[in-house]
Amino acid sequence: MRKKTALTVAALAATATLTLSACGGKTDGGSKPVTDVSATANDKAATVLDRPFKKPDLVLNDTHGKKYDLREQTKGKPTLIYYGYTKCPDVCPLTMSNIAIAYKKLPQADRDKLQVVFVTTDPERDTPEVLGEWLKGAGDPAFTGLTGDFPTIQAGARQMGIGIDPPKKEKNGTVVSMHGAQVIAFSPKTDAGYVLYSEDTSADDYIKDLPKLLKGEKP
Repeated sequence: MRKKTALTVAALAATATLTLSACGGKTDGGSKPVTDVSATANDKAATVLDRPFKKPDLVLNDTHGKKYDLREQTKGKPTLIYYGYTKCPDVCPLTMSNIAIAYKKLPQADRDKLQVVFVTTDPERDTPEVLGEWLKGAGDPAFTGLTGDFPTIQAGARQMGIGIDPPKKEKNGTVVSMHGAQVIAFSPKTDAGYVLYSEDTSADDYIKDLPKLLKGEKP
């Protein structure tokens, strides 16, 4: 687990806000989402939000091409939501792999309860079939992959304080999808997103915290 730097702690204490990072590089100042967080300094990977997010009002397609109403189908269930894309070279597969490692450590009854949802930020390339195959390797077949039209995905992400830019082709021909790289945990008690994890969260961190998140407790 990582300790917050003195500078970060000072910033949190002064503003009680956290600027979220982006996968694949930096975004411009206007697209960096900010959310209220606890200003208490500690060594925990989890950041407990002072103002929890409402679960996004989001209807997309799952890996079987069926409509998936996020609020309705995860209602009353512990849920982890992460936005990313399958062609991401580093952060996205690592994040999903770390969650999968922790997921596999849980008893089957707890695995049946936990909902892990991966929403693509690159829907043009991430078809239901592509998402399904990618999750088998980078995550777990039990995880839910969602895709759809970009404006709907972007609007849903904004409801969670996550900034997403449209995929852009670089000079070298590589297509990059810029997006906030945090995982947000939603409580089974309130359906509110009350805990945030950064891209630096390890598998061990998730192993430690998931039993509490399953109960809607603060890690």
